[in-house]
Amino acid sequence: MELLFIEIMNVSKIHRCIEDGLRDTVFPGCAVGICTGNSLFSHVYGYTSDEKKEKITKNTLFDLASLTKPLATTLACLMLIKEGKINYNTTLESLLGCSVPDDKKNINLAQLLSHSSGFAAHYDFYKNLEKYPLEKRKNILLKDILHRPLSYLPGSKTLYSDVGFILLFFMLEFQTKVSFETFVHDYIVEPMHIQDVCYNPKEKGYSNFASTENCPWRNKVMAGEVHDQNTWILGGVSGQAGLFGTIDSVLAMVVYIKDVFQGRKNHPYIDRELLQEAFLKRGGPESSWGLGFDTPSQPGSSAGRYISTQSCGHLGFTGTSFWIDFDRDIAVVLLTNRINPTVDNMKLRDFRPLFHDIVFESQMDRD
Repeated sequence: MELLFIEIMNVSKIHRCIEDGLRDTVFPGCAVGICTGNSLFSHVYGYTSDEKKEKITKNTLFDLASLTKPLATTLACLMLIKEGKINYNTTLESLLGCSVPDDKKNINLAQLLSHSSGFAAHYDFYKNLEKYPLEKRKNILLKDILHRPLSYLPGSKTLYSDVGFILLFFMLEFQTKVSFETFVHDYIVEPMHIQDVCYNPKEKGYSNFASTENCPWRNKVMAGEVHDQNTWILGGVSGQAGLFGTIDSVLAMVVYIKDVFQGRKNHPYIDRELLQEAFLKRGGPESSWGLGFDTPSQPGSSAGRYISTQSCGHLGFTGTSFWIDFDRDIAVVLLTNRINPTVDNMKLRDFRPLFHDIVFESQMDRD
């Protein structure tokens, strides 16, 4: 796989970039996956934690954090739209199948997906929910979210919101009548013939993980358990976080999405035109957000200087990201454990655009 890729890209620059990141303690370890055209490359670097006891391997699962939003939640929404169960104008009350306060009645699916719904960015729901048994937490959380005041008038601006995607999680379970974990596996991952992307990997027998934070709330280093506390308190599954994956599995999933967009592949439940609309439609005139996917913001995109405007991707808090450039026919996945042992390590902010610049320059060297 790597030998074929060397013919079309100067990978030595990429190796040096990652090695510099390890020396500069940007992350204890990482994994890189790149696809240009039909050629694939993936490589792993560093260690599963800052203790440097175990090396990252191709079997190491990373906590994908908010990559869950596009790779699970958004794709699931597109599937329900294709089936005619919902559309972008379906309002919150119909989406959830329950009454909602008057200030939220006109919020629709498109606004939730594009982070323009009026909901706040984040709340520490877990602090209240931990006193309740697991089976009661979803209903308590839904009522809590619906009765909190909005942060702004829906549709008036964009604000990246975990809260909105938690609501999408509740909506999807109501509309499909099955657990979201089961739905994602059976209708998204399995039809792609991809393994090693899942929720709650420890329960499924996995044992090789990139560690995340030494969590002060749970009093341990997280490995194989979702870092996001609001997802953890719901049993490890939500619409905003919870997915885990290896570098090759995540790259395969991203490439599959790219190929559906470009008409190279068909997915039995995901419509190409709906996927294209999700990538390219914006949440507002000043927004970089599509419908569940981010697009490059210029200047200062995490995807660097060279990525085209016809691109989409997403970032994850744990240090994960993917970007797809449709003009150049390239997909780039970067998985790291930058928050091990602490979320205070913010060096990845400067590293990400540098890394993507080098990837694109390496491709241009071979053009």
